Amino acid sequence: MTESDYIPGTCNIGPGEIRKRQFTAVVGAVLSLLAILSYSHTHISHMARTGIFIPLMVFSVGFIQSRRKFCLAFGLMGTFNFGRSRDIARVSSPEDRASDRKTALSILGQSALLALVLTGVVVALPL
Repeated sequence: MTESDYIPGTCNIGPGEIRKRQFTAVVGAVLSLLAILSYSHTHISHMARTGIFIPLMVFSVGFIQSRRKFCLAFGLMGTFNFGRSRDIARVSSPEDRASDRKTALSILGQSALLALVLTGVVVALPL
């Protein structure tokens, strides 16, 4: 882990952490697909389908974090990691921490919006 890899508000995780976010996205996608399959076999009501928002949010957060190379939680905590899981370092500059918080909140909003749109699609599907 080197501080030279860290770019405030832009990049706070390295390849290992990115792979974890990709795995999270895959888990969220699989859970979402399993839910959709179960909806088609049980003919669940359109309103009850809104529960798919949770696995879609898991997918969205993992997907957006991995694409942006930025961890939402690390951004809120003022940390970064480019090494092993336990090698988390603190961001020293208050300006950099503020930039990271702004990016983290942006990722949270983008994730919620993506999950909401996908939830709307699932609710509207004629299953």
